[in-house]
Amino acid sequence: MTQSTLHFLIDLAENNNRDWFAENRKRYETSKKDLEQLVAAVLKGVSEFESLPNTEVKDCIFRINRDIRFSKDKSPYKQWFSAAIGPGGRHSGRTDFYLHIQPGESFLGAGMWAPTPKHLAKFRQEIDFNPQSLKSIIEAPEFRDYFPEIWGESLQRSPKGYPDDHPDIALLKRKQLFFMHKYSDAEVTSPGFATEVVKGCRLIKPYCEFLNYLFFDEQEETFEL
Repeated sequence: MTQSTLHFLIDLAENNNRDWFAENRKRYETSKKDLEQLVAAVLKGVSEFESLPNTEVKDCIFRINRDIRFSKDKSPYKQWFSAAIGPGGRHSGRTDFYLHIQPGESFLGAGMWAPTPKHLAKFRQEIDFNPQSLKSIIEAPEFRDYFPEIWGESLQRSPKGYPDDHPDIALLKRKQLFFMHKYSDAEVTSPGFATEVVKGCRLIKPYCEFLNYLFFDEQEETFEL
């Protein structure tokens, strides 16, 4: 990514209205091309370890326009660029890699963010029956070094059917289990940024596979490495 793309996003945050955006349309189009080049490079790298059939850059990039129909905030544009990296891009419906580009707030993330009650039940059943299937992934030293913090909400009390003294009660209480790795602006604008993002995708891929297996593959057996 270029500095000019980050500067565009900074200016957009300060001038989030349609008139300014129309006057700076060329800056937006240049910045979007910059994003497309980044996503293309990331897709190429990820395709070495993830099957991405018929997935193109345009499938991955989210629109910059906000949906303001049910929001008190009527700002028409997002203050960031974002993309979903995975089979089918942003419409896959599965757990994929999420790339967020925003000055001072850029990150790569993936995980359980908005699970259905059915998905949460499956997650807790797996943790209760076979906790190592997840813990061997998210407690691995290389994973923890790159994704040191767990993001998202937890229940205040133990979920129904699980005792307070369960050895993995902290995981069982999770309503969300999302991991993020933040990037500085200097990293985002460095020549090797796409390679760094691909590295992060490779590290978090086993966790995505764990969730996709539980939630979408309709398997009865427990997940095994």
